Amino acid sequence: MAEVTNVGSMPVSMLVGDGVVHVEPDASLWDVADALTAADIGVLAVTRDDAVIGIVSERDLAHALAERRDLGATHASDIAHAPLISCDVIATVAEVATEMMEHWVRHVVVEQDGQVVGIVSARDLLAAYASADMPID
Repeated sequence: MAEVTNVGSMPVSMLVGDGVVHVEPDASLWDVADALTAADIGVLAVTRDDAVIGIVSERDLAHALAERRDLGATHASDIAHAPLISCDVIATVAEVATEMMEHWVRHVVVEQDGQVVGIVSARDLLAAYASADMPID
């Protein structure tokens, strides 16, 4: 039988990539779409003076399209989600999953010493659980 990996107790820092893709608050939604596509990601941070003030996801862009918003005239700050749900890098995957469920969010900002070091998505958590070396009964 294969060794069971307890993904839930793994620190969320193991799921954080290199850096955070971000745009300024006055970036157009076209700029947001370009940044998401270029980085092949589903969410980015909206920053002002090096501080994250919100996040915008591909789902937010879909809502803007459905609302027939002008993507050139609508800014990232117009659709950014705030306040942010965040956790420290030492939080466990299970703790982050619980936060997502309690707050009905798909993304959690990961911080270390007060600085944002990443954004973890529900998809990241699912991938961690799915790739765990777990026996099937």
